[in-house]
Amino acid sequence: MKERLAALSQALKLPDVRKRITFVMMMFAVYVACAHVPMPGVDKAALDRLFTGGGLGDFLNMFVGGSLKRFSVLALGIMPYINASIIFQLLVMAIPQLEELQKEGEYGQKKINRWTRYLTMALAFLQGMGMIGWFSGVEAFTGTRIDMFFAVLMMMSGTAFLMWLGDQITDKGIGQGISLIIFAGIMTVMPQQLIQTVTLWKGGEIGLANILFLTIIFVATIYGIVKVQQAQREIPVHYAKRVKGNRVWGGQTAHLPLRVNQAGVIPIIFAISVALFPATIANLMRGEAVVGFLHRTFGLSEEAIHGTIFSVVEFTTPGHNAFASFLYFVLVVIFTYFYTAVTFNPEQIAENLQKNGGAIRGIRPGAKTRDYLDRILYRITLAGALFLGIVALMQYYVGPLTGVTTFDLVGGTSLLIVVGVALDTMQQIEAHLLMRHYRGFLS
Repeated sequence: MKERLAALSQALKLPDVRKRITFVMMMFAVYVACAHVPMPGVDKAALDRLFTGGGLGDFLNMFVGGSLKRFSVLALGIMPYINASIIFQLLVMAIPQLEELQKEGEYGQKKINRWTRYLTMALAFLQGMGMIGWFSGVEAFTGTRIDMFFAVLMMMSGTAFLMWLGDQITDKGIGQGISLIIFAGIMTVMPQQLIQTVTLWKGGEIGLANILFLTIIFVATIYGIVKVQQAQREIPVHYAKRVKGNRVWGGQTAHLPLRVNQAGVIPIIFAISVALFPATIANLMRGEAVVGFLHRTFGLSEEAIHGTIFSVVEFTTPGHNAFASFLYFVLVVIFTYFYTAVTFNPEQIAENLQKNGGAIRGIRPGAKTRDYLDRILYRITLAGALFLGIVALMQYYVGPLTGVTTFDLVGGTSLLIVVGVALDTMQQIEAHLLMRHYRGFLS
């Protein structure tokens, strides 16, 4: 701990690093200020009722720092850009022309980035319309059609502003801008949750033992995430000697790192979206207009309709019953393997090794190397997938287990993102320190 504090002190003494860190803090302040600018036409009481029960609304609200629950100009957050980036990652794997464009280097990457931003705006428009329809269906949005158009336009502008803010942080600050914006959105709700927890403790509703138990689980989870995020299988690769002119190249041994958690947090995002889809559709049917339509068309009583909706929500929401939790766990494992297959191509790695004269000891180049890498990746991904599944379920069970339900930053996507972004930012600060021959965080 003393070494980490000393490294941070050294970093703050460097004018360039201190300037970058200060810029990031200023951008965080701008983000928090904008996240509290509300839009008209919203019933606050209906919104409070909507964001309860750990549904998809709570999940999306976590990524935007509570902006969705407040229905501010940043209600969509940066999620449309994340969705657009994931779509283009899948398209690059499926469309050969895009794959060739990506291989063109900086020019191709700039072009794909520009198309990603266009798709982001299209998704922001669709998601904004869907969100307004959702809020209107549960009578949380009571504005006119003009208010509806204005709200969608402002949400699109908010997403565009966050993309610009992320670019500024990447260029003038430290760390990856988009990731730090998500990080800031998650961390902005942490002080409020801490205050609520302390208030319950002072009121005698929870004891010191409950808080201590929660703290132990919290620290142990962070330790486990750090270990898994940094864990990797290093495969030794030997490069044959080659003669170019009067010089001899190669002949050394390097290592090919395969990460245990190759997919990051994307599998949890996919899994929770799929797992909560039935409950989300059921919640949309709670509005009086939909209930009245079902009553008139099918002759169903309102009590039966509301009872059916309640049963669907309870049966399909993770944490509410064992089946939904097990299904969520299985989806996380499946999507971990799926996204790992999308982001890591053993065939391309084997081809590049063969072109550069590299070979894994005891394995023939080409198809044999591809099969070997595929087999190793399948085994280590299993450990990462199981870990992701366990962490994803913790957010539903740690609260009832410890008796502290006011602190959500214990498991799930939020803690994975916070720890992952913190590690990445520390590594970038470390790079600045090493450039100036200072001892870094991770040395």
